[in-house]
Amino acid sequence: MIGYIVLGVIVLLVFLMVSVFNNFAKNRNVVKDAWGNIDVALKRRYDLIPNLVETVKGYATHEKETLERVIQARNAAMQVPDGDINAQIKAENQLQQTLRSIFALSEAYPDLKANAGFLDLQNKLNEIEENLERSRRYYNGTVRENNTYGESLPGALFASVLKYQHFDFFEADAASRENVKVSF
Repeated sequence: MIGYIVLGVIVLLVFLMVSVFNNFAKNRNVVKDAWGNIDVALKRRYDLIPNLVETVKGYATHEKETLERVIQARNAAMQVPDGDINAQIKAENQLQQTLRSIFALSEAYPDLKANAGFLDLQNKLNEIEENLERSRRYYNGTVRENNTYGESLPGALFASVLKYQHFDFFEADAASRENVKVSF
């Protein structure tokens, strides 16, 4: 009789472990799928940045340092290894901060602000940013679900054994929430 009870408990634990494993796998795949939506928008933004920098160069030649920081941040974001979502988030926050400095420059150069090419690039970038914001909200929702399951019962019991993966939220960092200061 005791053998049946022990066998029943073991079978129950195996079923619980399989269920938790399946939930970890499902949540991880949903997060990665959500990140894929963000990744597409990021690649579009990467392609747009060189054109934006070239347009600004013609008007703000003595702002070389600002433009170089934008290109460096873009290159750093593009070089993050595929699949390292948490590192990509950090790189994107840095890129976002440097992009804000370009648009702050446009305030100081009325001719640039009125340039049709610059306005077109700015509109395209705004469209990409809006798409990114929608994708970011969806991604953060999937991350919240994944992290909550992995940090609560029964997921927390098996997290280390089943290689649970924690993901960072894709939020604006504190520096990107501050106003950009441009001085001449």
